[in-house]
Amino acid sequence: MNTNIKLLAVCILAAISLIGCSSLKMTKEEKAAQEAALRSAIEQRAYIIDVNRMIPMKGGSKTLTSPYSLEIKGDTINSYLPYFGEAYNIPYGGGKGLNFRATITGYNQLFDSKGKAIIEVETKNEEDRYLYSIEIFPGGSTSISVRSYNRQPISFYGTASEITEK
Repeated sequence: MNTNIKLLAVCILAAISLIGCSSLKMTKEEKAAQEAALRSAIEQRAYIIDVNRMIPMKGGSKTLTSPYSLEIKGDTINSYLPYFGEAYNIPYGGGKGLNFRATITGYNQLFDSKGKAIIEVETKNEEDRYLYSIEIFPGGSTSISVRSYNRQPISFYGTASEITEK
């Protein structure tokens, strides 16, 4: 009898958990609307990528605990990314690294047959020239590879979303 009560309690908890999990999933319509909004933001150059992981050229992957991001808005890039790696020719004190706001000098984007955006952004500031290679998948997951003349390449992973005006 005691075993039956325990079994019943486990079944009730499992049913409650399944009901809770099913309500958290997006419907197909909600997912399609979210993907369409992200694609529109990419086409209009009005998106932000919140970065949560980086992979330096040397060393392993590192989870980021502070908020870092890459924002594309019109013809401006706002790069707020950490940098770990070897620098070849930088200003005294380390310079800005990947923390700067600049005008985009080159921008190419295309969407593959599965809806993934493939974007290349070229920019420069007083310290260096940069090439950001960005892949944004339809669900919003993102990979970024940054190459520059004066530093080793570095990669980042995160989530893209449209910029919402406050």
